[in-house]
Parts: sequence; C-alpha cells; structure tokens
Amino acid sequence: MVEFTTRVFKSGNSLAIRLPKALGFRVGEDVKFAPHRDGSFSVWRESDAAKVLDSLYGAFSPGFMAGGRGDIEQENRDWSRSGRDRAA
Repeated sequence: MVEFTTRVFKSGNSLAIRLPKALGFRVGEDVKFAPHRDGSFSVWRESDAAKVLDSLYGAFSPGFMAGGRGDIEQENRDWSRSGRDRAA
C-alpha cells in the first residue's frame, strides 16, 4: 500500500487538505471521514458506504452474538411527572 503525505491549509473559514490524484477521487465526489480515538481517520467514498459496512460486519467473529443480546431489564418510568406533555 502506498502512503501519501499532504498538508492542511486554510480555505475560507475552513481547513482543507489536497488529496493526491493517484487516490482516484473525482471533483465533486462525496467523501466520508471517520475520526478514531487515536487521532487517525478513515476515509471512503460515500458511494462505497455499503462496502465499508460489509467489511466492518465481516470483521466480527463467526460466533458474535450467537447467544443473542440477552435480557435488558429497565425500570418502569413514571411518565406523569414528565414536563414534555404540557403545553408550552
């Protein structure tokens, strides 16, 4: 895999980066950026979102959630005290 280096620059009131033509993006193409906790980013074409989701799903082990989610107990709520149902 080839690694590219670029520089962040200011474009109006935004920050921008130039993507090398060799990456194959086209002018006007919608791109998704996903930040990670370690400060890195994942970048993909919006048109490839289904493939990205499939690759993430494929990353789970075959037995992932084989036993289901299990029961999730929640307390009953008293909705009568909610201020949301009152007229503003």
